[in-house]
Amino acid sequence: MQFNFFQQLAAGGAGIWVIAALSVLAIAVALERFHRFRPAAVVPPALADEVVPLWQAGRFDELEQALVKHDSVFARTLRFLVAHRSRWSAEVLAARAGEVASRSLRAQQQRAYPLAVVATVAPIVGLLGTVVGMIEAFHVIAFTGGMGDASLLAGGISKALVNTAAGLAVALPSLALHHFFRHRLVTCGLALEEQLEHVLDACVRPGSH
Repeated sequence: MQFNFFQQLAAGGAGIWVIAALSVLAIAVALERFHRFRPAAVVPPALADEVVPLWQAGRFDELEQALVKHDSVFARTLRFLVAHRSRWSAEVLAARAGEVASRSLRAQQQRAYPLAVVATVAPIVGLLGTVVGMIEAFHVIAFTGGMGDASLLAGGISKALVNTAAGLAVALPSLALHHFFRHRLVTCGLALEEQLEHVLDACVRPGSH
């Protein structure tokens, strides 16, 4: 007899539907992160090289217009620098800009957090579905007196274990994606710090240019 995994899933009970909903959530979050959390969306290449000459020439109107065109963490941080360039000292301004960049990066990290939730919850739901399925299987055996019929027990256990398999199948890629985006966050954070320091040294800190 050919094993039909999709039929087993359909017979897996309520746990399968919960796992399916978690898989949809994981896919939606992953697609959004791949689209919105690209390195260019955090630190656009060559933006610092565009900003520094305009700042040093005092062409702040052009600088603000150039930054508005970029919807990135780095651009928002630079807009903060430009808007508050006369309000604080160079060191205070640098510290505040670092805080702005840090908050933006934490917000990016938080948007990937549902992947960690799915990776944690999906296998637990699968295990719960397996336990419930095993209880139902033994319940059927107890009330039908079918201990001599191994097919009754094996069929129930097979359906129950499908829950665990489905939970793990959703949890493993979700966990992998969560760590992937954490690695991307660290990489982009280092690039952002480097580019921000370049702008601060060239434009904000006294005696740097």
